[in-house]
Amino acid sequence: MLKIWTDGSCLGNPGTGGWAFVATDGTNIAHKSGAEQNTTNNRMELTAVITALTAAARRHSAVELHTDSKYVKDGMENWLAKWQKNNWRTANKKPVKNQDLWQKMAELASKINIHWVWVRGHNGEKFNEMCDTLARTAAESIK
Repeated sequence: MLKIWTDGSCLGNPGTGGWAFVATDGTNIAHKSGAEQNTTNNRMELTAVITALTAAARRHSAVELHTDSKYVKDGMENWLAKWQKNNWRTANKKPVKNQDLWQKMAELASKINIHWVWVRGHNGEKFNEMCDTLARTAAESIK
């Protein structure tokens, strides 16, 4: 099974942000990163996952996705179905933040089986640390 790690970074929040993913099939390792100006950390976390899943869906029907973002994991596992049912409103009847990205995530999740794994950030986990460095470096490159 393809294993993916993702991370987002933001220099200020909002500020210049970076995102990254690392993927491995156990033999090969691939990674990608990018950056945006005037964004938030949560948008960068979501962008990392969307970019990784878009790439993975071309060849894989299932992935194990590791994230240090509870926002992403909880959003996908606990909140997404409720938001969709409530016409993209939260339990407090407010519009869902980052709705455009959540809608992309929902579309991708309908095409690929995702096993979500939360990892503690900045805890020495090799690929999570690699993602953190790639995302921060990408953000710093356009600062």
